[in-house]
Amino acid sequence: MTQQATIKTVYRLWWPLALTWLMMAIEGPFLAAIIARMGESATNLAAYGVAYAFGLITEAPVIMLLSASTLLARSRCDYLRLRSFSVILCGIVTLFLFLLLVPAVFIPLTTMLLGLSSDISAHVNQALWLLLPWPAAIGMRRFYQGVLIAHHQPGRVAVGTAVRLLSMSTTAYLLWSFGDLPGASLGACSLSVGVVAEALATRWLARRAIATSLAETGEAVVMTSYAALSRFYLPLAMTPLIGLSVHPVVTFFLGHSYKPLESLAVMPVLYALTFLFRALGLSYPEVAIATLKDGQQNRAVVRKFAIYLGLALGGGLSLIAFTPLNVVWFATLSGLSAELVQLAIPPLQIMAFFPALTVAIGYQRAVLIDAGITLPVTLATAIEAVGIFSIMALLVLYSALPGVTSAALAYLLGRLLALLYLCWPCAGVQRSREQVVS
Repeated sequence: MTQQATIKTVYRLWWPLALTWLMMAIEGPFLAAIIARMGESATNLAAYGVAYAFGLITEAPVIMLLSASTLLARSRCDYLRLRSFSVILCGIVTLFLFLLLVPAVFIPLTTMLLGLSSDISAHVNQALWLLLPWPAAIGMRRFYQGVLIAHHQPGRVAVGTAVRLLSMSTTAYLLWSFGDLPGASLGACSLSVGVVAEALATRWLARRAIATSLAETGEAVVMTSYAALSRFYLPLAMTPLIGLSVHPVVTFFLGHSYKPLESLAVMPVLYALTFLFRALGLSYPEVAIATLKDGQQNRAVVRKFAIYLGLALGGGLSLIAFTPLNVVWFATLSGLSAELVQLAIPPLQIMAFFPALTVAIGYQRAVLIDAGITLPVTLATAIEAVGIFSIMALLVLYSALPGVTSAALAYLLGRLLALLYLCWPCAGVQRSREQVVS
């Protein structure tokens, strides 16, 4: 069943998801602020950061269930097959995290490979036990979020995220006020309670959308077998795994760059500001997939909305980057010294249009995923990562640029390389669509 989309209908689908991303962006700073006000704050903040990094790595294979579910959730056969696939995948990632916690694996990994002290390692271990439900809860809530988006019910996704924030913040406050858990464990427990509550709430909110999918009887529309589904999803699972490797490697290069300490101090502030704008673009791919699924006649509208959104986000960040608002943000709001403010402004200006590139590559990925072509999505991420590493290494070795400026250039050029690569498979999809129509 095809539906003609308009800019207004795409916007109505997009803004609740954008709100969801903004709500999730609050989570990290909130928990860090509580941990920083508890005993042994430095030790616990470090342990929480390490535990959270492990959580991100283990959840990486399930992140793209959102895109897969958005594409496949409308037919009974595809829905049931993907649901079984999701449950198995969530079980595998949970088992992987459990195996990491086996002392014979965990102790050498944290003390010998990562070089953590025994005190921090013990805090990380306790926090990870509390994070054990995290990857499966993330996977299943993203699966059911995709069902809601596929049936054009994004407002219910935002409601689920609101439940997550409320549950997480309430748990953190109660444990802080009445409990005696260390800060790292408090953060991990709060995260787990939040995502489990969100997964359960999203499942309940998706009950009508699920009933609609189950009512669509007949053969599978897209994935005709588990083997086909695995071939479709495996490249998607690799995409966030590759993407997660970028930040730690860039941090390593920052530590060996010109003005290393200053660059390491500025980078989190710069990242936080750009993420506020990028988050609004990260919500777009599933919107595009759901709209394209309504009919290929909507591709022009999807592309036009991407252009408008990219210009708005790039223009908004540019307004801060190229006006005195940059000093207001870095000095007044972020509390950076005058020296660090001057160091932060050039890389911010370099990355001013990075949110627009986030929207652009999100559109390209949506076109390919809608066509059932996922390998180029992973290859583009790999090209971007290699580009960032190579450019960063060259700039650190052979230029006198501060490390944070080198990082901004590397991020920008790496993303441009990925965009240019994806132009080729996207053009192939367009040609095949035209041949079918003719």
